[in-house]
Amino acid sequence: MKPYVAVALLLALFSAGCATKKAADKEARSEAKNTAIAPLPEPKPGEAVATFAAGCFWCIEEEFELLKGVRDAVSGYAGGPGGQPTYEEVGSGNTGHAESVQVYYDPKVIPYDTLAKAFLMAHDPTTLNRQGPDRGTQYRSVAFYRTPAEKASLEAAIARFNASGEYKDPVVTQVVPFKAFYPAEVYHQGYYRAHPDDFYIMSVSTPKVEKFKKHLADKLKPELVDNQ
Repeated sequence: MKPYVAVALLLALFSAGCATKKAADKEARSEAKNTAIAPLPEPKPGEAVATFAAGCFWCIEEEFELLKGVRDAVSGYAGGPGGQPTYEEVGSGNTGHAESVQVYYDPKVIPYDTLAKAFLMAHDPTTLNRQGPDRGTQYRSVAFYRTPAEKASLEAAIARFNASGEYKDPVVTQVVPFKAFYPAEVYHQGYYRAHPDDFYIMSVSTPKVEKFKKHLADKLKPELVDNQ
């Protein structure tokens, strides 16, 4: 293949990827979907809660759901002022919110340090306001800490990640105090598993999930891995 043809093909594929997310969003809205706000689960005795933003929440929710010790991961919005937003409002990039995931977990099974590591492995934390074809502040990388210990854990995890050379650029993740989490609409919950044939899921999300599984192989729920 001639070099200019290869470049043109790569540009076409990248452009298709950019359009795919928009198409997936449009399809998700146009179908008969449950647009009610999803309920937030109550933490069970002994459980802790963590909140992260790492790009499109369809993929990030699935990644955290794979981890041993995680009972539930809820897609939603965090990081902006005001009250409960809609998906369309957050997608405009004007609310200050980022697509986020709230994780309900057993710290005796999976400590926060492991969640911090998993969060960094779940996406590319070196790209500012962007994850792959998705661009905008709503796709920024943010770790929301609830305690000084969580902040220290996140900062240590970032330092280790930078030292690992996983990416050539440094981590740009925001480490900020947790204020509020707003659950997304019902139709966004479990979207990855409900739409395995969606082109965006297959071309963008699945490669990220597979990479995540390789990096965190010893932390995964065997029953979920076997069913993938």
